Amino acid sequence: MTIQTAMRQGSRLLEEAGVSAPRLTAEVLLCYVLGRERSYLHSHPEEELGRLPWIHYGRYLHERLEGKPTQYITQRQEFYGREFRVTPDVLIPRPETEHVVETALRLAPGARSIVDVGCGSGAIAVSLGLELGRPVCATDLSLEAIGVARENAARLGAQVEFIACDLLTAFADRSFDLLVSNPPYIPTIEEAGLPREVREHEPRLALYAGPLGLDAYQRLLAEGARVLRPGGWMVLELGYRQADAVRAMLDTRWRDIELVSDLAGFPRVLAARLAP
Repeated sequence: MTIQTAMRQGSRLLEEAGVSAPRLTAEVLLCYVLGRERSYLHSHPEEELGRLPWIHYGRYLHERLEGKPTQYITQRQEFYGREFRVTPDVLIPRPETEHVVETALRLAPGARSIVDVGCGSGAIAVSLGLELGRPVCATDLSLEAIGVARENAARLGAQVEFIACDLLTAFADRSFDLLVSNPPYIPTIEEAGLPREVREHEPRLALYAGPLGLDAYQRLLAEGARVLRPGGWMVLELGYRQADAVRAMLDTRWRDIELVSDLAGFPRVLAARLAP
């Protein structure tokens, strides 16, 4: 069995099963097995696979065919130019979430105290900490998620303090200059329509937020107004078609409200500043 044959067979199996990007997925899984970059596969197509790599490759293909996301198989996902470890205990970071980091860096580059609420893998907290060169605080209700995030921070060299709590309940008033969050925002009534990879494998705690997907936003706005210092910024990722509903929750304490669209043109981030 050569590398080229393995790629072809894996691609065909994935394509027949309706898995998206079958060729790329087969290559990523084979790279993971061999501990090589994709360029190696194409420069050594006739290299023979050993028995053990072939067994592992077959197992990973089977897991993907069963709906397990590729990122959970390889335990890797790139975010903001860095590689993060991910497990089924954390949400897989999406490219859209990079807009949260970009918006926070643009609006609050001088923030001295920062909190990432519901940090998951730590992608936002670690990215902000490294980009700004400052310590960041991060919270999550899941101890398992904090364990993954702490490992990512240590490996990438970010100074992040992790606190296990529900949203911001561990903090006193007026603690931060910047609050960022990618909260759960999927309506529970939409669960059945989600892709199998999401519905069956990603953590429910990080996905769902009540019948309309707005429960976490309601709490974040109230707690954000309590823990932000006057003039501090709140930057939140938005779910699909939720911009108007979340913006309507903002009362007169919030100023300089801004919506940031993703590359598809959908409002993806809401930013607002607490009145001085």
